[in-house]
Amino acid sequence: MTEYFGMRGEAFPAGQVYQPTFPDTAAFTPPAGVFLVVVDDEGNDVGCGGIRRLADTAQGARYELKHLYLQPQTRGRGWGHLLLTALEDQAREWGAAEMVLDTHHTLTAAGSLYTAHEYTPIDAYNDNPNATVWLGKTL
Repeated sequence: MTEYFGMRGEAFPAGQVYQPTFPDTAAFTPPAGVFLVVVDDEGNDVGCGGIRRLADTAQGARYELKHLYLQPQTRGRGWGHLLLTALEDQAREWGAAEMVLDTHHTLTAAGSLYTAHEYTPIDAYNDNPNATVWLGKTL
């Protein structure tokens, strides 16, 4: 997570300050959520991502995707798709009706991944100062 937050801070647009918020580990403890670590063939941690349950909506159980990250040298191998699919599958197993996320418009690779997984724009559901885009998907 330290590497992820460092990368986000370095890549944040000039004149803006990235405000890291370290997640509460209890929010990522099953069945409230889960946090996965991507490990390469040499046993190195090279990525991560998690889901946590939010308050239910009229559609049912709602989970939020958090901190999806792969080290730059690992991108383009399909690992982001595999990680996102695994997290969506876990949310479905726990009865999720919807997955939501917030992101920043400058994270174009992440945006492309979310579009490929059929996430669409939704109204802001939180007050994250680092977010400029909110997306959701019916599961």
